[in-house]
Amino acid sequence: MNARHWNLLAGASLIALILLGLAWELWLAPLHPGGSALVLKVVPLLAALFGILRGKRYTHQWMSLLSLVYFAEGIVRATSDSGLSAQLAALYTLLSVTLFLGCLFYSKLTAPSRLAGTA
Repeated sequence: MNARHWNLLAGASLIALILLGLAWELWLAPLHPGGSALVLKVVPLLAALFGILRGKRYTHQWMSLLSLVYFAEGIVRATSDSGLSAQLAALYTLLSVTLFLGCLFYSKLTAPSRLAGTA
């Protein structure tokens, strides 16, 4: 896979993570009836959205680190919650790993040292 494919993977998983985070905390399985303030966890993801979609290497680099926070939340809630919330947490974990890998490999493949050798 080339850098463009990894960027598309990162973008798709980021959008899916945003949508899942919103749906999870507002409608599907919020911590409190009617929605939860945990919906604010998608704000950092929104901050990265345009940088990821535009292929900004720096955004991919910091998003690869931030995705680990979402991975940790997914693991914790998948093992501590039950029912639909646990299933959503498992999907959340999978999406965060996909985001991490997409950002990681895009950053690696667009490194200035790699690009200098292809000119």
